[in-house]
Amino acid sequence: MIKEKDILDKTHYGLNIYSHILHEYYPDEVVIRLSGKECDPAKNPFNENKLTLKLINVDWVFMYSDLEQSNFKGNPFDFAALHYKLTGDELMEKLNEELHLRIGEKHHFYSNRAFPEPAPKEESKPTVHIPKFSYFKAPVSNIYPKNTLSLVEVYELIKSTPYTSITEQLRAIQAKDEARKLKASKFDYATFSGTFEKRNDKALLNHSGLLTIDFDHIANLQQLKNQLLNDEYFETELLFVSPSGDGLKWIISIDITESTHQNFFNAIANYIKEVYQLEVDKSGKDVSRACFLPSDPEVFINPKYLQQ
Repeated sequence: MIKEKDILDKTHYGLNIYSHILHEYYPDEVVIRLSGKECDPAKNPFNENKLTLKLINVDWVFMYSDLEQSNFKGNPFDFAALHYKLTGDELMEKLNEELHLRIGEKHHFYSNRAFPEPAPKEESKPTVHIPKFSYFKAPVSNIYPKNTLSLVEVYELIKSTPYTSITEQLRAIQAKDEARKLKASKFDYATFSGTFEKRNDKALLNHSGLLTIDFDHIANLQQLKNQLLNDEYFETELLFVSPSGDGLKWIISIDITESTHQNFFNAIANYIKEVYQLEVDKSGKDVSRACFLPSDPEVFINPKYLQQ
């Protein structure tokens, strides 16, 4: 039996239920614009398509109401019931099918196949490969790497004190141009996706199997951080607050034997737009993308890398 909580956990607190249903009525439009815990007024197909539908996150569930109709309100499942004309278990099954949630199945991001449970194996400590990539000293105009560092080494740099002073200095600057110049001139950076002879896509020596997703101007960093760490498809390898203090750098694994770096980026960017209603920095499609390294005492690294 599929529970409401199972669906809420996989639909960004029910927001994706509204998004999916509204796209049925308005297929060529951006149907939801999220800002923090509240969405801008959207078209309401149950009120003559007027821009009166309000969605607000209340105790981790997106509730709906209408600016004109005081009695039109409820939770995502009430809204879905209006559209599908179903209730109870039938509605849960319909949402599971329509939103491709695959609750109760083993699945992979790039496949619709259900996977059987693996046969039990004898317990043994697996060997964990720690990705390595190029590390560059400031300024960003320096395109030749200083060294090759591992994910753990960069984690320790970000977590400790080397970048504390320059990060605080950047975040105290109000003028965007001045902040941009400081970041470009004073921040060391890494190319998480690989090692390079020089910072240029054509000078790639080895791909690290990592991809950087850059989120800018996020209203609630902790909420997004929790969501990314609990994402059902992607295992977080490294996650830290950006130099500016209002964004996140999400480092995840990809398998370039399955597809190209660019194809992975485009697919994941579309996934994030659909699931989290967020646009990501398109520079992530470049293999040689420079990622500035700030101070973040609460930087997250996948625990498997610390159990060596």
